[in-house]
Amino acid sequence: MANNIDIGIRAVCEFLGAASTPDRIQAGCNSENYLVLKDHEFEPAVSHLAANKFVLISLFCIEGFSDRAAHSLFYVFERRNGILVLVNDVNETTSSVASIFPSASWFERECRDGFGIEFDGAFDTRRLFLHESYPENFHPLKKSFKNAPLITKETINPVDEYQFRTVTGEGVYQVPVGPVHAGIIEPGHFRFSVIGEIIFNLEIRMFYKHRGIEKLSEGKSPHDCIRIAEAVSGDESVANATAFCLAVERISGISIPERAWYLRTIMLELERICSHLGDLAGMLVDVAFPLGASQFSVLREECFRQCDCQTGSRFQRGIICIGGLEKDIPGGTINDLLLFIRQLRKRCRIGLKIVLSTTSVIDRFATTGVIPGTLLRPLNITGPVARASGGKVDVRLDHPYGIYEKYVPKRQRLQDGDVLSRFTIKASEIMDSLDLIEQLIADIPAGDIQSEAQVQDGFALSLVESARGQNLCFVWIKDGAIERYKVRTASFCNWLAIEHAVQGNIIPDFPVINKSMNLSYAGTDL
Repeated sequence: MANNIDIGIRAVCEFLGAASTPDRIQAGCNSENYLVLKDHEFEPAVSHLAANKFVLISLFCIEGFSDRAAHSLFYVFERRNGILVLVNDVNETTSSVASIFPSASWFERECRDGFGIEFDGAFDTRRLFLHESYPENFHPLKKSFKNAPLITKETINPVDEYQFRTVTGEGVYQVPVGPVHAGIIEPGHFRFSVIGEIIFNLEIRMFYKHRGIEKLSEGKSPHDCIRIAEAVSGDESVANATAFCLAVERISGISIPERAWYLRTIMLELERICSHLGDLAGMLVDVAFPLGASQFSVLREECFRQCDCQTGSRFQRGIICIGGLEKDIPGGTINDLLLFIRQLRKRCRIGLKIVLSTTSVIDRFATTGVIPGTLLRPLNITGPVARASGGKVDVRLDHPYGIYEKYVPKRQRLQDGDVLSRFTIKASEIMDSLDLIEQLIADIPAGDIQSEAQVQDGFALSLVESARGQNLCFVWIKDGAIERYKVRTASFCNWLAIEHAVQGNIIPDFPVINKSMNLSYAGTDL
């Protein structure tokens, strides 16, 4: 990865006719580097990266990082297994890059809400996570804001209400769904524009339960922040805790014992299996096939119970720590997991055989909810959703962490991009994860499960592959406490894909399209 980063920095500097001097490059504690640009260099550099097929995977703001300006914007780009971070120091205003990188739109709106940064030329300047009830000039991620009870607006003027896109035409009518839903799910609003039953436009609105996760982490000790990371999204507890600890470990130069990495990897793959089993069951429920759905629901519940036996938590919380693991998992318990894995594999195959030989299921899944492969780069769509549309991105292979360089997962890919492809990809990944866990159990070494090391100041970026896709974590430690914790789950980017996936489909197919993507509300609204 380092070579690609160096090449990216050199290419940008050569394009700008600027020297890559030490004061322009700030080395992080990982293998990534941060190239600091001047105002007049920023737009040409971004255009150059777009022309060379870089993907914007994150954009976030940090206050007080630089002496040159009040805020520093970190633009994280990826290409060919390399990460390049452009740092743009700004005070209150900068140029939007959303017309060049569409994935920047939500990122820019998030920075505007959180820090008050204005993006000139942005095609969407509406609020994102600050709904109408929040007061004007309220930017909760600024250092000057202290967590406290907030007085919100009691009444909202109609002119201040969120303006959804207006779609007009003969026979067009709107179907609003949510934010409160019939099931026990989190709130989200879906505004359909429909002619007859055919959907030709969908606009989504999230962020009804903003929790202030990133603000809550400020001033916390890195050890205390692990519990916050686990709460980002319940069924990604292991992935987000691992990403956070990985960043801190890179900052501090902490080497993880080999046994700890084997156990961490087993937990990561178990989490993937639990998530995908729930997705398979959910898709089958939404096409009224309870015979298949019940089998996968039972397997998921048994998998949760096995997680509880292994770690003391169904969601495997409270065991991952900086430097390794809080506690070891005894050999007898691991042997029980091996027996369970072998039985689970057989039962999964039986369930999949029933589902994939049922023509009514295939009829509902095939050609439904297609996500074109052309959207993957512009929107930074990742995970099984992307790999079902021909995408290649898998952090475990592109940026191997832990022992994934030694135990390389299969890169499952299909091209059709429909619900059937997403079902098939997730089913294949379950089987691959079962094989990987069995191999890890066979090879797991004895030894320590935690390194004794002091956490140090610094900053680093980490990427992990959650069940939903690419999760990103940035940690900045200053004076022994968290100065900035930024997390971006795969759902934050993948949500935008659903607006395209439903076009040309009928409203009754929306639930199965939605379930096939399994997007997290909590993991988006931090």
